[in-house]
Amino acid sequence: MRGKMGMANALSALRVVLSVALLALPALSPTFLALYATAGLTDMLDGFVARRTGTESELGAKLDSAADLTFAVACLAKILPTVAVPAWLWAWVAAIAVVKAVNVASGLVMRKRLVMLHTTANKVAGFVAFLVPFAIPTFGVVAPSIPACVVATFAAIQEGHLIRTGQG
Repeated sequence: MRGKMGMANALSALRVVLSVALLALPALSPTFLALYATAGLTDMLDGFVARRTGTESELGAKLDSAADLTFAVACLAKILPTVAVPAWLWAWVAAIAVVKAVNVASGLVMRKRLVMLHTTANKVAGFVAFLVPFAIPTFGVVAPSIPACVVATFAAIQEGHLIRTGQG
């Protein structure tokens, strides 16, 4: 694909390549964080480019989701073995995941389709979570994870409310 549609999809594809490259680097090293930042930038730009150029597509949305999943799995696979996450923090993250799963199930039951809202709170939660690896070398995993979990908790609860009240 060439042209405008190709640019947005190329950014998503680049995120997949960068995600795989992260697996070869020492977790949280300067090179890892530089590639991580670049991959995160492609995530912020691909949808913007597609919307701005009027080239949104079902293929692009699926490629973006696949790139997001690849990026998340690669980051978790590299970072989690290097940090000591306390049980209470795991429990908090699990609770957020349960709320998000209930939200997905609610959307499927109530609307007969997959509903994943792109609210401002969800975007802020994603951005704050994205910043956590940059803070881990200086502050450890707990201090930067607390604000990420607070925002993610609010976003998950808000998303559920919007889905169940038909506002989202």
